[in-house]
Amino acid sequence: MQFATWNVNSLKVRLPQVLDWLETYPVDALCLQELKLTDDNFPLAAIQEAGYQAIYTGQKTYNGVAILSKQGLDDVVKNIPGFDDPQQRVIAGTLSTEQGPLRIISAYCPNGQSLESDKYPYKLAWFEGLRIWLQEELQRYPNLALLGDFNVAPEDRDVHDPEKWEGNVLVSPPERQALQNLFDLGLHDAFRLFEQPERSFSWWDYRQLGFRRNAGLRIDHVLLSDSLKTRCTACVIDKVTRGNEQPSDHAPVIATLA
Repeated sequence: MQFATWNVNSLKVRLPQVLDWLETYPVDALCLQELKLTDDNFPLAAIQEAGYQAIYTGQKTYNGVAILSKQGLDDVVKNIPGFDDPQQRVIAGTLSTEQGPLRIISAYCPNGQSLESDKYPYKLAWFEGLRIWLQEELQRYPNLALLGDFNVAPEDRDVHDPEKWEGNVLVSPPERQALQNLFDLGLHDAFRLFEQPERSFSWWDYRQLGFRRNAGLRIDHVLLSDSLKTRCTACVIDKVTRGNEQPSDHAPVIATLA
């Protein structure tokens, strides 16, 4: 099985690219973030024509998440239970597999804007709400995959210029600790289960030729529970999509499970 995550930065704009990508990479499930459209504008017919079903929750202009899957998803949950938040940032569903139920969660974690912004404590509170919920989810679903744009680069090697980024969001110690708290639940960064090329990133700023200079960050992740970690055989970043005309500023991350 293959699972992937991709912050498409507007599904309306990037839908043709998503459909083309699924032809090249017919993954079993694709988690999308930053749909930037309301549910009534979700392109369900086009996705079904491509052979996928979908669960989604969106809002106008901002946020929005979805899971496209070849088979139906059960036990759908939208947003973090117990965390009051009007922003549409989480959706979860369960796949039936020969190894039992497999929980898939697509998450678009807050950016935080800056260390001085009121969006920064919101980000940390959001991560804590996610942690509390995931602790319960892992007890119900030992086979769990959390995919998405986490807006956190776990280590300095995930940053093109650590000194330049010091003191900014996405790399601050509290944010990295919030991500570490998810690892401490028994979730594992699939990308780091394998040897990877140096300077591997999943996001590049549109400005200042960020992609051409490979001035990026690795902030899009596939996190796997203990049982899925042992079945993971590969995890890669598809940088090719970032070279598309009118690309998202993020690239897909693909994990393969035996």
